[in-house]
Formats: sequence, structure tokens, C-alpha cells
Amino acid sequence: MNLREKAERRVDAKMKFQENLFKYLIVNVIIAIICFVFLQSFWLLAFVMFFWGIEVADDFFNAYSLNDYREELINKELSKMRD
Repeated sequence: MNLREKAERRVDAKMKFQENLFKYLIVNVIIAIICFVFLQSFWLLAFVMFFWGIEVADDFFNAYSLNDYREELINKELSKMRD
């Protein structure tokens, strides 16, 4: 895999996370309003937030993984070793 393909996959993962997070926030605000006005309970909101939140967290870890951080540290160490 070349560097461009790797960069494209990382950018796609970050865009997917940002889109999913935005949708998550909008939908949960709407459900919160509906629950407050009509249901007087928040079990539906808690259910949606929990299960959809797992997906958002998965997208986050795929987009901003520790592998990126590890690669940065490796590059820093290599540059120190070259000096």
C-alpha cells in the first residue's frame, strides 16, 4: 500500500466519524425533546444513546487510533537516532 492510499483511508475514517457524530448529536437532541414533551421518561433516549454511542466510539477509535500515535513516536525516535 502506498502512502497516498493510506492517507485516503485515514481521511475517509475521520470524515465517517465526524458525520456519524454530527448525526448522533442531532438525532439525540430530537429524541430528547420528544421524550421530554410526550413521554416524560428518557428510556428511549438512553437506549439510542448507548447503542449508537458504541458505533460512534468505534468510528472514533478507527479514525484516531493509537497506531497513528505509535507511528509518530517511531518517526521521532528515528529522527533522534539519525542525529
